[in-house]
Amino acid sequence: MFAQQPKVEVVPQFKDHKIMIRIDKKFFAEFLYPDTLEKPVLFSIHAPGGQLVTRGFPLLPRTDEPTDHPHHVGLWFNYENVNGLDFWNNSYAIPAEKKKGYGWIKTDSILEMKSGEEGKLTYSGHWENQSGEILLHEKTTFNFRADQGLYSIDRITQLIALQDISFPDTKDGLLGLRVAHELELPSAQPKQYTDSHGNITKVAVDPSVSGNYLSSEGKAGDSAWGTRGRWCMMYGKMSGDSISIVIIDHPSNPGYPTYWHARGYGLFAANPLGEKVFSNGKENLNFKLKKGETVTFRYRIVIASGKRKLDPQAIDQMADAFAHSK
Repeated sequence: MFAQQPKVEVVPQFKDHKIMIRIDKKFFAEFLYPDTLEKPVLFSIHAPGGQLVTRGFPLLPRTDEPTDHPHHVGLWFNYENVNGLDFWNNSYAIPAEKKKGYGWIKTDSILEMKSGEEGKLTYSGHWENQSGEILLHEKTTFNFRADQGLYSIDRITQLIALQDISFPDTKDGLLGLRVAHELELPSAQPKQYTDSHGNITKVAVDPSVSGNYLSSEGKAGDSAWGTRGRWCMMYGKMSGDSISIVIIDHPSNPGYPTYWHARGYGLFAANPLGEKVFSNGKENLNFKLKKGETVTFRYRIVIASGKRKLDPQAIDQMADAFAHSK
C-alpha cells in the first residue's frame, strides 16, 4: 500500500485578517495581512515534526529569544530601497517623525484559496508610501505541499510598476526568513549591525544555539554570507530532531543565482538585487522597471525534520525540479 498524500488545508479567518494552513489537520503556518503590520507575512511556520522554526518576536514573543530587528517577522518579501523608500526596515520601532522615509505593503484582496494534495493561496497588494501613493502592484501565490518528513512552500511574486521604479543596489532584501533561536549560529562574541539609516542593533551571544549554513557552492557557516548559490540550507537541532530549511532560487529570477544575505543571528535571506554590496563593488545591478513593466520572482522554501539534515545531492535534485517548474 502506498502512503496517502498528506492533505493541505487553507482555512480563511477573514475577520482576523489571517489565513491558516494545516497539513493533515496539524497547524503549519498562518498568512497574516492586517494593516497594523508593515507588510504581509507567513508566520509561525512549523517543521513536519511540529517544531516552530520561526522566531516569535515581535508578534508572539517567547522566553529567552532575542528581540533585535523587530522588522524580521516570519517569512516576508520586500526591499530596503524602492524609489528611495525603505520597505525592509519599517516596523513599529520607527518614530513617527521618520516614517516618511519608509514604505508599506498593504494587502487589498485574497484572490484564490484551494485545499487538497496541494494548497494554494493568492493575494494582491500595493507597495505604498506614507501618503498612500502606490508604487507597485503585487500579486503573490503560495503553493504548499507536504511529503513524509518534508514540507515545501513555493512563493511566486509578480510586481507591476505603476510608475518608473528603481531598486538601487542595497544589502537588505528580498526574500527574508527569521528563524527560531535554536537555529542561530554559535558565536563567540556579541555583534552589532548598522542599517542604511544609521540605526544600530546589537545581538547577544548564546552558546546553546546549534545552527549552521551550507550553500550549493559549498560555503558553510558565516562564509555563506555575501556569496552566490542556487540554494542555501540552514540547519540545526530542535527537540532532538535535525531541522533543515532550504531556500531555492529559480533561474528565471533577476540576478540568478542569488546572493545570500545569511546572518548567523537568524536572518536567512535571498537578495539577488544587492550585487554591489556583496561583491565589494565588482558587480552592479541597480534593477529598474519602467511604468507598466512587470517582474516575477520565484522561490521554493523546503522545511524538513528527521534524524539527519537534508543531503546536498537531494537538494540539488530539488533545485533541478524547481528550475523546470513554471
